[in-house]
Amino acid sequence: MRKLGVLLGILAVLGAARAQDDGPAGSQQPIVLHAARLFEVEPGRIISPGEVLVVGDRIQAVGTSVEHPAGAKIIDLGDTTLMPGLIDAHVHLFLHPGRAEDLQTIEESVPERTIRATLNAKADLMAGFTSERDMGTEGAGPADTAVREAINAGLIPGPRLRISGMAISILGGHEDALGFNPAQHALGNADYANDTEQIIETIRQQHKDGSTFVKIYETGRDQMVPQGSAPCLGNPICAQLGIGEQAGDPEFWDFHTPYQYTEDELKAAVAEAARLDTNVGVHCQGEPAARFAVEAGVASIDHATQLSDGTMQLMKEKHIPAVPTFVVFQYFADHAPTPQAAAAEHAMLDYKIHEFKRQVAAGIPMAVGSDVGPFPHGTQAKEFELMVRYGMTPLAVLQADYLNDPRILTWQNEIGQLKAGYYADVIAVPGNPLKDITAVERVEFVMKGGVVYKAAAN
Repeated sequence: MRKLGVLLGILAVLGAARAQDDGPAGSQQPIVLHAARLFEVEPGRIISPGEVLVVGDRIQAVGTSVEHPAGAKIIDLGDTTLMPGLIDAHVHLFLHPGRAEDLQTIEESVPERTIRATLNAKADLMAGFTSERDMGTEGAGPADTAVREAINAGLIPGPRLRISGMAISILGGHEDALGFNPAQHALGNADYANDTEQIIETIRQQHKDGSTFVKIYETGRDQMVPQGSAPCLGNPICAQLGIGEQAGDPEFWDFHTPYQYTEDELKAAVAEAARLDTNVGVHCQGEPAARFAVEAGVASIDHATQLSDGTMQLMKEKHIPAVPTFVVFQYFADHAPTPQAAAAEHAMLDYKIHEFKRQVAAGIPMAVGSDVGPFPHGTQAKEFELMVRYGMTPLAVLQADYLNDPRILTWQNEIGQLKAGYYADVIAVPGNPLKDITAVERVEFVMKGGVVYKAAAN
């Protein structure tokens, strides 16, 4: 670990991304940002012009005009819209495209993967993502702690991070090393816990190693099945939960994914996380796992491909958001290795789009997370575009990102809005994102914690 720390220090010298004339982090020289427009998150409106006064790492004032203190640095961003830094509630800094996830664990050393993670963190920040929740190192243990600490210390550029270390799964479950020669004892991509006692022990070990939330794989292999053949339809557990045919949705049971932990096991995990003053996010594609997770009180249902009417009602009552992660589904469909695989991936994407429209109509809370890692870091703002394409308004998606993501990351009242007292995480985009959501894919200026990391072109 000492060698890794030295390596990260060298990377910081070689790869610092701050603009050359920006002083150190936490500089007390006031900065005034001026632009043609500013997005106010809670009322959901654009004001014009927009100004933000930054002192140190916090916002001091926001409006159409703010005080310009003596000696303040004025940054005029012209015909752009000032917005809070983007938030991604589902990233994998330790993954990259071009090699299967399980082979990255087998073929790449942890130091190599950590170097890649630092580069990915920089790419995300430069794309405007100033806060992220890393949903598992996928075989790199607690190496995300080193990345987070290096970012916090100002050694390398990157978003502020919530980290989980490894995700938790069952033996033989999601992200275990399946299909390899058993004699080779290939490493999996998760920490394994098979009962309540092991879950609690694993959470405590991960917390000791630096994790700040818990990631659990609650569902296993996903598949499209012949209509009416989904195992849940004949399962007494589903019957007991009242999860059966869904009115007006004959396609609902064309999809199946097995659950991995019971409701009681998830409740134990949520209680232990709460004891540590944090929460649990779950990889959860469908029923009955989604009902177990919502009843247990998790912070988010990630992927959320299949949600029953009863589960959606509980999500609204408990304000538990779904995190759709459309971009990764789209990427897998467009980059499948064979025509047969492409057809299967597109069928699953089509099903997901159909169910998402149903979820939007039901009014469940949404959050924004992309699952970036299997596709290139720094490109995940496409998630905003896809959520709009498949049924949400630009305003609804932006408010999902800026209001619900901070709650998931437990940084509410600190990130997600341009308000006095919040972190000075500010981006500028061309045009009006309420009219063209793709503006968030063309970020021209990035400030995080009062430090400019990407300066607008003159």
